[in-house]
Amino acid sequence: MAEGDTILRAGRRIEAALGGQELAVRAGNARGRAAGLERLDGRRLELVETHGKHLLLRFGELTLHSHLGMSGSWQVGLRGERWRKPASAAWAVLSGERSEAVQFGGPTLRVLDAGRLRRDPVLRRLGPDVLAPDFDPVEVTHRLRGDGDREVGDALLDQRLVAGIGNIFKSEACFAARVNPWQRVAELSDERLAEVLSTARRLMLESVERGRPSAGVYRHSGQPCPRCGGRIAARGQGDANRRIYWCPRCQAGESRAK
Repeated sequence: MAEGDTILRAGRRIEAALGGQELAVRAGNARGRAAGLERLDGRRLELVETHGKHLLLRFGELTLHSHLGMSGSWQVGLRGERWRKPASAAWAVLSGERSEAVQFGGPTLRVLDAGRLRRDPVLRRLGPDVLAPDFDPVEVTHRLRGDGDREVGDALLDQRLVAGIGNIFKSEACFAARVNPWQRVAELSDERLAEVLSTARRLMLESVERGRPSAGVYRHSGQPCPRCGGRIAARGQGDANRRIYWCPRCQAGESRAK
């Protein structure tokens, strides 16, 4: 599952392998051809940027925008290295002098010129990147306050409020901070909201550097809580019914889950 940590890690690997090089760019299938990848062939990869779950590869006035969703992935390795998936599943193949990066699947792959990039409604609506060097949890706390009747776990997934957090880290951050994800935003102090955000950032940065650690609660429904021994619960939350995992015994606050 591609959350902000996955995208930042992929971006770093792509930049290290291909940054500054003129790349051979091709589409592996019809979906990639529809993205207009041929416009990038022979261009220099000048900059790699990430914002939340979005990856932006800058080729001068053109940008390759990638969003992996639930099923997409990037593979970065040496040219000629065996791919993890069949060639027909490759949407984009970016080849440099010795290395290449391949995107498999995902809901978004497109080439944008500078004007379209500036006006793009999806990218313009994104909130602050939880993994950005200048991320300010106090600022994002104020943004969350504007939707105070919303449950905390659901609000953390709103990319317009804070970009990069997904199902894994909304569950793990609330658990690590001992916050009940079913509490309303308005029921938590500014300090507690900022703590949840800072915890999510810390856990995600640790994942970028060392790989994702063993989960505390995510996908452990019915198993003993590693902190108190109670049973971990799971249930869909919010309009999108995205699954949240939590320990009803040791996460503070009165649960509103039925």
